Amino acid sequence: MSENHATAAEQATSSSDGRRVLSADCANCFALCCVALPFTASSDFAISKQAGTPCPNLLSDFGCGIHTELRQRGFAGCTSFDCLGAGQQVSQVTFGGRDWRSAPDTAGKMFAVLPIMRRLHELLWYLSEALTLPAAASLHPALRDLRDHTEALTRGAPEELLAVDLAAQHEKVDAVLRRTSELVRSGVPGRRRSRRRADLIGAKLRGVDLRGVDLRGACLIAADLTGADLSSADLIGADLRDARLHDANLTDSLFLTQPQLDSAAGNAATRLPAVLGRPAHW
Repeated sequence: MSENHATAAEQATSSSDGRRVLSADCANCFALCCVALPFTASSDFAISKQAGTPCPNLLSDFGCGIHTELRQRGFAGCTSFDCLGAGQQVSQVTFGGRDWRSAPDTAGKMFAVLPIMRRLHELLWYLSEALTLPAAASLHPALRDLRDHTEALTRGAPEELLAVDLAAQHEKVDAVLRRTSELVRSGVPGRRRSRRRADLIGAKLRGVDLRGVDLRGACLIAADLTGADLSSADLIGADLRDARLHDANLTDSLFLTQPQLDSAAGNAATRLPAVLGRPAHW
């Protein structure tokens, strides 16, 4: 194991909650999300851009020329994207600090590896959260094994990462996460309905008691969740774009990520999990 790989491994286990190191560190990334990923002109992006093409707002030092005006300039999608630490992992560990500009031969693989690394980091986020839940203590050995295996995958060489079977890894992790969710939500009083993958676009859910509800993969775009109680609700994969979370309680919601919050609207009274930050645009 190289020195870089060893450092990454130590960081991944440096906190009792592994999510604390799974956050973007743009200063140690080569603006990979601004180049590797495509986007289409929409309410989230003012222009269209192909994968592998640098954003026209990208500066020579890998900074963003309109960083402080992204929303005003039509790039709200940039403010709600979080690589969960994948960018710096690819930049500093997988490619050892070589950037795609000074070492153009790395560009193709570097851009191809980023979405794979990001998906692995997302799985690590969920596994790390599951390991903090006392109700799922019986599953902690299985969760630790999956976390360790997933972390090992993130330390692979570019060729190894490109060969990762993401579908198989996701299936293994998801099976244990579903059981984790069931154990936690079974402790919530009352009958908990499943709204998994439900179409709740624009739904009027103001003040609704959603404690312990399975909202996995639910489409909550522009839903009004003002004052709703989402404690112990499973929000893995839920689409919260433009959802109103003002005065809502998300303190103990399950498997919520920063990008989900960043794509929604809320206020100073929205109650959040301690590991997540309040979006600046709230």
